[in-house]
This record gives sequence, C-alpha cells and structure tokens, in this order.
Amino acid sequence: MTVTAPLTRTPAPQKPAHRDGNVLRWLGAYGASMIGDNIYYVALSWAAVQSGSPSQAGLVMAVSAAPRALLMLGGGVIADRLGPRRIVMAADAVRSVAVLGVAGLFLATRPGLWPLTVLGLVFGIVDALFLPAVGALPARVTGRDQLARVQGLRGLAVRLANVVGAPLGGLGVALGGPAAAFGAAGLLFAISLPLLMSLRIRDLPDDGGESGAPAGNGLADGLRHIRRHSVLAPLVVVIALSDLGFVGPLNVGLTLLADQRGWGASGMGSVLAGFGVGAGAASLLLAVRGRVPRAGLVLAVTMGGGAVAIGALAFVPRLAAAVAVALVIGLLAGLSGALCGALTQTHAEPAYLGRVTAVTSLSSLGLVPLTMPLTGAAVGLWGTGPVFVASAAICALAGVYGLCRTPLRRAELPA
Repeated sequence: MTVTAPLTRTPAPQKPAHRDGNVLRWLGAYGASMIGDNIYYVALSWAAVQSGSPSQAGLVMAVSAAPRALLMLGGGVIADRLGPRRIVMAADAVRSVAVLGVAGLFLATRPGLWPLTVLGLVFGIVDALFLPAVGALPARVTGRDQLARVQGLRGLAVRLANVVGAPLGGLGVALGGPAAAFGAAGLLFAISLPLLMSLRIRDLPDDGGESGAPAGNGLADGLRHIRRHSVLAPLVVVIALSDLGFVGPLNVGLTLLADQRGWGASGMGSVLAGFGVGAGAASLLLAVRGRVPRAGLVLAVTMGGGAVAIGALAFVPRLAAAVAVALVIGLLAGLSGALCGALTQTHAEPAYLGRVTAVTSLSSLGLVPLTMPLTGAAVGLWGTGPVFVASAAICALAGVYGLCRTPLRRAELPA
C-alpha cells in the first residue's frame, strides 16, 4: 500500500498558531459561525414546537439530515475544486440571509411551519458544502507543523460555542421571540465574512507529494487517495467505528439513563457538563503543546480507555460519580477525537482535504445519527447496561483496530 506524503513545503520559522493573527482571524470567524449555529438550533426548535405538534416539530428538526448526508461527498469535491474559503464564505452568507429572512417573517406574522421546513432544508444543503470546506481551510492558513495546534483551538471554539450559544439562543427567544434569536444567529454568520475575507491563503504544493502525481479533483480521486494511504485508510475506519459506538450513548442513551436513575434534566446537564470539561481540557492540551508524541499509539490507547469508561457509566448509581466518569470520558474521548482530526489534517494532502473531511464527516454527521432511534429501541428491550456495554465494545474495537494497523499506530504529528 503506497503512502501519499503530506504537504512537504512549509515556510521557515513562523509564529505558533495561537499567536498567529491569520489563524486567530480564522478562529474568530469559525467561532462566530459555530455560536450562530447553536443559536439557530435553539430558535428553530422553539419556533417549531410553538408552530406545530411535537411530531411535526421533530420532523422540522430532522429535515436537514437527508440533504446533508446525500450531498456531503459532493460538497468535498466542490470545496477542493473552488477553494475552501470561497465555499465557507458563500455558506455563511446564505445562512445569514436565510435566517434573517425568517426572522423578518416572524416579526411580521406567524408564518407556521413551512418557512422553518424550508430553512432546515437550506441548512442541510449548506452544511454539506460548509463542513468539508471548514475541514480543508486550516491547511490554507497555516503551516503543516501548526495544524495539530489549530485542531486543538478548533475544539476549544466548539466547546465555547456549545456553552455560550444555547443560553444566548434561549435569552433571545425569551426577550424577543424566535425573530430575535434568528436575527442574532444571522448577524453572527455575517460577522464571519469580513474575517474570512482578511485571511492570507497559502498556495497548494505544485505536485502530489512524494508520489509525484498531481492531485485529481474528482470524488474517485479523493476516495483513491484515502484507500491508498497507509494512515488515512485505517484512520477513517477508526473514526467511523468510534462515532458508531459513541454517539448513541451520549445522546439518546444518556437521556434514558438519567430518567432511569431519577437524575432529571439538571442531572443530565451536569453529566454533559462533565464531559464538556474533559473534552475541553483535551483540546486545550493539544492547542498548547502543539503535538502529542506517538500520536497514533496514544489515539488507540485513549480510545480503549474511553470505551471502558463509557461502559462503566451505565452502572454508576450516584450522580456525582457519573459526572466524574463523564469527565474521564470527555478527557479520553476528547483527546482521541482531537488526535483523529490532527492526524487527518497533517497526513492528507491539502488538495484532497475537502474530500477527506467529507468522508470522515459523513460517518459522524450523516450516517451515525440514523442509529439513535435504534439505540432508544435497544434500551427499551434490554436496558441501559447492555446497550452501553455494546457501544463500549464498538469503541474498543476501534482502538484495537488502530493498534493492529502498524502505520496508524506509528503515526506521528509533525514536530
């Protein structure tokens, strides 16, 4: 199996990512967009519940999943062909106009569910373009040796957006209804545009790395790049397995577990907060250090440790202990997830990053959410314990597979 070398030309000494104005402008744009996303989902869910029945509201919330899953791989091709900054800017512009338009409708009248359904479809289509482009953009704004640190900064931005965005969305709905919350989301999407315009974009290398083959711009070329790469090919499998085992328990399973234990919504929130703190600490570690020695080995080991903690969560009787276990899960799963992203960023050719990101995002954001109803049904049949153990076994399988694939186990982040 041949290995396509990552970007080999890097500029001579440059600032660390967390001190680089170009990276910080990218981070500001990304953070504004992510906070806007969180506010948008709060506004959408509230408006849908107020405008229709619970089943109709659920349909509105789920309508974006189908176009996102169906179009994601094509979005990766477009991001690599047209350039990721152009796609990210277009996506945020469309999202800004769309949510501001719906905000105007809610100011003028009570429009019902149809504009919310259309808005969900628009966001699903835009996400299919936005997500691969976001994954490809860091390699265009900094050197390869800073990409791991950028991945840590990105993780911190996501955690901050989760903490800040939902309360801001709730505050907007409380003060001015859905119109105010949609308006705030639209303004945040718009704020990202001048920051993106100000970025200095790096040129791609002229060749295909050590292979000497120029990068093809089709979907088949991107899939071939992954399949022939000794690190990326097993890494995609590890990411898919870990998402399959992790997403169901953290979302549906945790809700049912909290209800079974009598922890209530506040208790579930505390467990999620423990996970968020642990994952944020893992992102901070990567952002500050810039690299983790023996990254492939650490990825596999922490994935296995996180799997044990996921299985244990279902058998913890007290809330305080569950929060502590969730903190461990967040730290281990957060570190393994950050390392998956960092290895993807540093081992994929920049010219293919949009398509590589589309493949990895398709498993977590396109296909894995379809397993959530199955998780709920399985808990109803067999209880939380067996389902959490089965999910933990899938996560452990991802770690074992990573250990067994020598190129991935020996993979390193650039010094």
